[in-house]
Amino acid sequence: MKLNKWLLIKCIAIPLAVGALAGILSGGGMRKFAELNKPPLSPPGWLFPVVWTVLYLLMGISSYLICTSGAEKKKITEAITLYFYQLVVNFLWPIFFFDFGWYLFSFFWLLLLWAMIVLLIKRFGQISKPAAYLLVPYLLWVSFAGYLNLGIWWLNR
Repeated sequence: MKLNKWLLIKCIAIPLAVGALAGILSGGGMRKFAELNKPPLSPPGWLFPVVWTVLYLLMGISSYLICTSGAEKKKITEAITLYFYQLVVNFLWPIFFFDFGWYLFSFFWLLLLWAMIVLLIKRFGQISKPAAYLLVPYLLWVSFAGYLNLGIWWLNR
């Protein structure tokens, strides 16, 4: 398979842009996070942007593998459509959590995202196993984020 550099760049740039825009819109999120009571195992605030950057890179590479898989166009379109829907759900979570302070709602929103990631892994796995495997760290991090989110809601009621 020949590397399509421009498509790869585009595939990586899209989730990075989504994450950056969410970060900009949720502005002082890390300042607010620092002030909250947090459950045990809460990582330092600086770790979140690092982890999310890596996850967005993995998402982008994963979507590139799907786009260049050579699978049936309909399957690719369905998988990438689900991918974009989960990016929208991902984008909205920090706004609900940080800007609105809707901690319990944000937890349930995160459960929606988690379910979408599970479906996405399954759908991507039908086209490209490596593409699906690249999303596993994302699922694990969102699982951990769910624990943090619920803990923050509980400790800051």
